[in-house]
Amino acid sequence: MAALVRWFWIPQWQIAPGRSSRQHLIAFPAANLVVEPDRVGFSGPTTRASYRDLTGTGWAVGALLRPAAVPYFTANPADLRDAYRPVPAPGLHPEVAAAMTAPDDPAARRTRAVEAFADWLSASVPAPSGEALLANALADLVGGDPAVLTVQDAAARLHVSARTLQRLARRYVGLPPSAMIRRRRLQEAAERLRGDPGTNLAAVAADLGYADQAHLANEFRSVLGFTPSGYRGQVHRPAAAEPDL
Repeated sequence: MAALVRWFWIPQWQIAPGRSSRQHLIAFPAANLVVEPDRVGFSGPTTRASYRDLTGTGWAVGALLRPAAVPYFTANPADLRDAYRPVPAPGLHPEVAAAMTAPDDPAARRTRAVEAFADWLSASVPAPSGEALLANALADLVGGDPAVLTVQDAAARLHVSARTLQRLARRYVGLPPSAMIRRRRLQEAAERLRGDPGTNLAAVAADLGYADQAHLANEFRSVLGFTPSGYRGQVHRPAAAEPDL
C-alpha cells in the first residue's frame, strides 16, 4: 500500500443551518481518489489554489495517490488537471460508506473506512513496475528535499536525464517536474504563514531559494491567485463556522 497511497484523509463536518465554512486548499501536486456519501471520484493534479464551501453535515474519505497508482485510473493525468472524474467503483463505495455510517465511535469508523479503502486498492491496482517506482522516487525527492530547486538537481540525484523525469511526470503525475518543485516551495511558504502570522516574508523567500521577496510574491500570486500577505490575512481571519475535522 505504501507504493500506492501517500496517506488517507477523512474530513467530517457539521455546520449549523444557514451557515457555511470555506476551506482554502493548496493541494499537493498529486491526484486523489475520494469516496463521498453519493459518489467516488478521481481528482487530478491541481495547478492553482481552490476552495470548497462546506454546509450541512457530511464526510469524505480520500486517498492521496502516489504516482505509481495513477495509470490505473487514467492514461493521461494531464487531461485531468484541475478536474474531477467519477469513478465506477462498486466494490469500494458500499464498504467505505458502511464503515463511515456504522453506529460506532468516530475513531473506529475511520479505521474501518481506511481498511476497506486500502483493501480495495490492493485488490484492484496492479503491483507497480520499476518505472512506476521511479516516478514515486521523483515525487518523494522534489516534494521532500528543499535542496532540490531545479529539474537538473532532481535528475542528478536520481541518476537519470531531465528528459526521463519529464516523461515520468507526464505519465504518472500530470504536471512537469518544475511545477512539482514550485508547489513544494509554495506549500512550505504557506505553511510558515499559517503557523506564524508575524513571519518575515523576506526571510521566507531567502530560506526557500527565491531571488527575493518580490519573486516569492509573484510566484505565489501566479499559482495561488493571491499574494502572501493576502493569504496570511485570510487564514488568520476569525471564521464564522468551523468544520469538525
